Amino acid sequence: MQKLPPIEKLYEAYSALADNRVSMGENSATVTSSDGAKTYKVEWQDDTYSSTDNATLWQGYAGYPVISILILQKKLSVDNNMVARFSKINWNSLNKKHKRDYRAALLEVFEQKQFTKEEINQIETETEQAFEQLKNLPLEIVRKVKRGN
Repeated sequence: MQKLPPIEKLYEAYSALADNRVSMGENSATVTSSDGAKTYKVEWQDDTYSSTDNATLWQGYAGYPVISILILQKKLSVDNNMVARFSKINWNSLNKKHKRDYRAALLEVFEQKQFTKEEINQIETETEQAFEQLKNLPLEIVRKVKRGN
């Protein structure tokens, strides 16, 4: 991948999965935002992915909609029990509140969910492992996936 996302985007993907906000098709999916205001379209062909979310479209890295698809496709392995712990989080408002300081938003989530230090360490370790997997995937992020004949 040309550009890596902030690691915190994995947590946003966990929430999308925990809240069942991902609807998969054969080569496309829709992902609803954490506040329910927007729906993003993710498309893929082999290892090439595109999405209409701002991170993927404008920043050129895999945003949380793409990451959630990679998890569902089992290209990234994460613990489903851990993913379930990230339900009902409005990342949109948290990211705005913290002026796009994604780490600060994540720390607030840890506090809101009342995770212990041990739980946070385990969650962060598992997420770092998933992030390493993401780094090693031969992905190409594009604005629009071209369909073969």
